Amino acid sequence: MTQRTWPPKSDTPHFTALPFTKKESHQQPKISARPTKNLTRTRFKDPAAETSSSSSSRTHVRNSLKQNQQQHCDYSSLPYELLSRIAASFTLPNLKAASLVCRAWRDALQPLREAILFLRWGKRFKHGRGGVKPNLNKALDSFLKGAARGSTLAMVDAGLLYWEMGKKEKGIALYRKAAELGDPAGQSNLGISYLHDHPPNYKEAVKWLYKASFAGYARAQYQLALCLHQGRGLDQNLQEAANWYQQAAEGGYVRAMYNTSLCYAYGEGLVKSHRLARKWMKRAADRGHSKAQFEYGLGLFSGGDMMKAVVYLELATRGGETAATHVKNVILQQLSTTSRDQAMDLADNWRALPSSR
Repeated sequence: MTQRTWPPKSDTPHFTALPFTKKESHQQPKISARPTKNLTRTRFKDPAAETSSSSSSRTHVRNSLKQNQQQHCDYSSLPYELLSRIAASFTLPNLKAASLVCRAWRDALQPLREAILFLRWGKRFKHGRGGVKPNLNKALDSFLKGAARGSTLAMVDAGLLYWEMGKKEKGIALYRKAAELGDPAGQSNLGISYLHDHPPNYKEAVKWLYKASFAGYARAQYQLALCLHQGRGLDQNLQEAANWYQQAAEGGYVRAMYNTSLCYAYGEGLVKSHRLARKWMKRAADRGHSKAQFEYGLGLFSGGDMMKAVVYLELATRGGETAATHVKNVILQQLSTTSRDQAMDLADNWRALPSSR
């Protein structure tokens, strides 16, 4: 599914502490001047009888605690349907850890452990890894087998393949199943699918994007920010949009880094700050965002750093930003042959920093 990047226009909460002091009474208890006639006699207990009674009480308490502990730690009594729903989005390490809890969990989670193996084979066939040639049909078959065993991870990958094959309805059905089981990737993909509907179903899209965003899924946070920024499916809210852009950017989503930079540059939803705008623009540029490379290169050119400017503008040109070519050529004419060669060598050996795209 193609995604667009938003184009530019061409602390501490208040807290009142509660008082900790209490009003104490300084009045002394009244003592009667006259002694009471009928005084209560002190009752002496047999030490042996007291020891026996105390021991009996301790034994009773111990037995009660042991019984309660057994009741609360009886993991095997957890319904299988609930257990499989909880573990549906688990990765293999988490499944292995959960399988060690008790024998009942080990047996109940067996289908999900098998699903992870099918998921791994599906990825091998999809990308041609591990000595396996790419084969989308075998990849889809493996993903579907994993999905049939309850893995939401396999559901999402099978849905993606269906979507890429043009079988969008089948893809959406798998996204929905994964989303309803609480998988953030499934929720995000389902929300984006609704955005691509004809006509778009913004209400459902925003509903699922919110769920995935609150779960910390950066791609959903970025898409939700776009909806809030453009007023799609809900009222336009620049401040909330900027907040979700920044959360997605901090989560490593490169498009959100670029948009966060623009929010700081234009003061849309965030306090205007050229320093922070430059910081996020560089982060996006270093992760391969061609528009960010172009704009960051222009900033370097304006600041007089010709060598670095050429490198970023060359990268932007290679990324399809044709407007960067003219500026780059102007700078190259001002550099010596040695500096030109050095700049081109830096561009040739440049590697993008990792990001979640």
